[in-house]
Amino acid sequence: DLNPDAKVLVTLVYPDVTDRETLTVAASVDLGSLLLDGLADAVAIEAPAFSPETIESLELSILQATRRRITKTEYIACPGCGRTLFDLPSGLQTVKRGTSHLKGLKIGVMGCIVNGPGEMADADYGYVGAAPGRITLYKGRTVVEKNIPQEEALDRLVALIKANGDWADPEN
Repeated sequence: DLNPDAKVLVTLVYPDVTDRETLTVAASVDLGSLLLDGLADAVAIEAPAFSPETIESLELSILQATRRRITKTEYIACPGCGRTLFDLPSGLQTVKRGTSHLKGLKIGVMGCIVNGPGEMADADYGYVGAAPGRITLYKGRTVVEKNIPQEEALDRLVALIKANGDWADPEN
């Protein structure tokens, strides 16, 4: 008889892989479907060409992507379109620089006020282009501040996160 509460650890060995991108793609493909289908609970990757830190980072990234273990901030971003009203790539990088140390939060960075709120519906916080050079901030699906100058938006997002008790000191 199998114990239905038993945890399954899958270990995969990549003895000949020396390129990080190749390892990332191979391990993600090999392990992702097992985790998503509920056939595995944990993963271990063995690849002698890589440091233990690189392997651990990849393992945690795969577990995060499959929602098995959330260890870092998750960003939801749209690719941008004709409605995008600010520089989305630099906006996303700005938000990441200011919040990437947080664990377990989902932050949506969206290009437009039309589709952005729907696309980031499951995010904890949203940073959405509202007009040229203007950002609207969300807590969940609720608008918190409208039409903030983009230069002030990151500071206001950080203040919002802190005010809701979701901030962790990056030094700890």
